[in-house]
Amino acid sequence: MVAGTEGYDRFIPLFIQASQSLDFIEACADFIPFLPPEPARVLDIGSGAGQNASALAEMGFNVTAVEPMQAFLDAAKNTYQNVPVRWFKDCLPHLDCLACESDKFDFILINSVWHHLDEIECEQAIHRLSTIVKKGGKCAISLRNGPAGMGTRVYPTDVELTVRQFQENDFECLLILENQPSILKSKDSVKWSKVVVRKCE
Repeated sequence: MVAGTEGYDRFIPLFIQASQSLDFIEACADFIPFLPPEPARVLDIGSGAGQNASALAEMGFNVTAVEPMQAFLDAAKNTYQNVPVRWFKDCLPHLDCLACESDKFDFILINSVWHHLDEIECEQAIHRLSTIVKKGGKCAISLRNGPAGMGTRVYPTDVELTVRQFQENDFECLLILENQPSILKSKDSVKWSKVVVRKCE
């Protein structure tokens, strides 16, 4: 088991139902203005039950999705079997499944993932991201703070630290939004921040 997935195995049907009911335009509204023109290469890391990857593919992007939990990956493949997404089982920080990829990505979405990584894993992840995104390409990251939910391996996130770590790996910051409410009901104690960074050219 991937450490960051601890706890989710108790709520697999609930997670899949809740995730696939989310609307991409609402859930990722702050990131949409930073999407590149179609059919750019987009990577969805921690793709869960596949709803964001599917929406991006239907928008015309060339989408690769990476998810560590087999149950979520199977649900995504089944629900969105007619949508052209390349599905992989893997996770941050190393993303070994992409080792043979010859083309880099124009846009990387990391939604509801970062709080499952410890400080060392975050540093490793950012270094890895810097090797798979094109110059001028963007990474969009959501940062969660609040009590644990379905996933029990949860760490506090820090916007300033995250941005600084990306800057140390040759990224520039395009967007910081802090202390946003959750779009899910009964999550008043959970706050989100959004960050978009671009690989320097």
